[in-house]
Amino acid sequence: MSLALPVRARSSAALVLAGVLWGTGGLAGSLLGELAGLHPLAVAAYRLLVGGGVGTLFVVLKGGALPRTREAAKRLLAVGGLFALFQASYFAAVELSSVSIATMTTIGAAPVVVTLAGMRKPRGWTLVSVAGTLAGLVLLRWSPDQPAHLVGGLAFALLAAAGFAALTMLTAKPVEGLEPLPTTAFGCLIGGVLLTPLASWSGMVLPLHADVLAVACYLGAVPTALAYAAYLRGLADAHPVLGALSAVLEPLTAAVLSAVLFGERLGVTAWCGAAVLVGALAVGYWRPEPR
Repeated sequence: MSLALPVRARSSAALVLAGVLWGTGGLAGSLLGELAGLHPLAVAAYRLLVGGGVGTLFVVLKGGALPRTREAAKRLLAVGGLFALFQASYFAAVELSSVSIATMTTIGAAPVVVTLAGMRKPRGWTLVSVAGTLAGLVLLRWSPDQPAHLVGGLAFALLAAAGFAALTMLTAKPVEGLEPLPTTAFGCLIGGVLLTPLASWSGMVLPLHADVLAVACYLGAVPTALAYAAYLRGLADAHPVLGALSAVLEPLTAAVLSAVLFGERLGVTAWCGAAVLVGALAVGYWRPEPR
């Protein structure tokens, strides 16, 4: 018992770090698209390619080697494909609906998919945490002026949620000889390569300006390479449902940063949603589902 709490604490800290860093990724991606005039799909491709490149460089500098087993190669191909599916579906949802609807649907549906995909009945506290997360997301992102009837956008958002949930459940099962950082690095590279042909259709010319390159490097290094490495590290000792729930820190962080940095006004409903989200996550960390 003496070792259980530190392990769980490290796992929870890694998941929280991932969620918070993801929250800065949306702002960085929007800024990159605005500065470089890129389509969201091109931003997603650059995010994966740069993140994979940064992660691979770090692996090489640490003296790591390419995974050589058949199981590791199959895992990396699957992770890369899910990265590409998640990113492409999410940005398609953004194009067909809105950022708020796409984010709320994707992040909100992911823990539900993971919970329903479990082989056994989840605990009561887990259901409370999932329900609180959904309620908090609705309150945080709710706007009566937004058209919520865009079926295509919702469909792609649900596909993105399924991709993220599949990634979460797949990577929760470790492969011998394949650590979280190489999984992130090579998975992002594979995903970026798979997404590039689709993104090239919209144009991927990146202006070689200092501000554009700085934002691209930050987007690839921090909310992608570092965040996903922390997420996969946290999943090694946490239940996949808790991992999916941690992703709600992304829209929460983005909303708070937008209010602090850009003066976007959050109404009483949004702040209530933020409080409900924090409470739901606290329940998830306090009464975690056993692996």
